[in-house]
Amino acid sequence: MRRLAPDLVIGGRQAIDGDTAQVGPQVAEKLGWPQVTYAEEMHFEGDKLIIRRRLERGVETVSAPLPLVVTVNGTAPACRYRNARLVMKYKYARTDTELQTESSDYIAAGRSSIRLTEWGVDAIGADREQLGLSGSPTKVKEIENIILQAKESKRLTSSDADVESLVRELLEDHTIG
Repeated sequence: MRRLAPDLVIGGRQAIDGDTAQVGPQVAEKLGWPQVTYAEEMHFEGDKLIIRRRLERGVETVSAPLPLVVTVNGTAPACRYRNARLVMKYKYARTDTELQTESSDYIAAGRSSIRLTEWGVDAIGADREQLGLSGSPTKVKEIENIILQAKESKRLTSSDADVESLVRELLEDHTIG
């Protein structure tokens, strides 16, 4: 990442493999940059990025200078469409490693004219012990899908007393507020 020298790194909220939501914060920590998580909208005002982020109990707007790491949640707008010309230009782009395994017919057809730069572990000076599942600082022991079922239900009217009772109960259970 440092070799590319970006001012802004944007990532998703979490990966589905470990589901720990640690990649964005870890990147920020390793770069020594500030981070903003759960972003759903952003725009520049001068040299600052204005970010609206959706939290469990509401929406917050923050501003931050660059460089910055931002993780985006699922309520963010869809990404812009890909540029068809660039897609076609890089359709047959390959790394040197891929070209070593491609057939000679593929290479002879001129489909390998664009070479992508490939950085391996040695090129970036990474410690192999800190990579992959074995190098992860967290271990996901198990992922379970839990379906919550109501033990009891209550029938309320729209009266002020019933609404007040419901709000009081939700506050006491820390469901709201």
